[in-house]
Amino acid sequence: MEEETSLWALFIASFLAATLLPGGSEAVLFGVLSQHAGLAAGALGVATAGNTLGGMTSYALGRILPAPMPDAATRAGRWRARAFAWAHRYGAPVLLVSWLPFIGDPLCVAAGWLRLSWGAVLVFMALGKFARYCFVAWIAL
Repeated sequence: MEEETSLWALFIASFLAATLLPGGSEAVLFGVLSQHAGLAAGALGVATAGNTLGGMTSYALGRILPAPMPDAATRAGRWRARAFAWAHRYGAPVLLVSWLPFIGDPLCVAAGWLRLSWGAVLVFMALGKFARYCFVAWIAL
């Protein structure tokens, strides 16, 4: 497969793998690096960008869900209000593990539903996904 075609296939696989659709992009990255070792930096960037954009799509889907409305008049409501405040303050770093199977995609949706800062979500999500792809590249090369 040509280099450009390989990178496009990697981008699409990475994007789709980060949405609620099933799929994995690690094997595609491994294959691209096996055929085109000179594309390591570009392939890491493409895979990270595609997977992060897919994760942000899940985040956007979470944003269109009705916002959680804790009722501070009850004890449970006060607890929920504190939990939501805590999630807003410390929640985005959890997205460093948004690449994990089975829990990563729901984490991205939950971040949108909780209305976490999109900028912080983007940064932590991209860092986690980049680290995972670096590990795959290290194995492939």
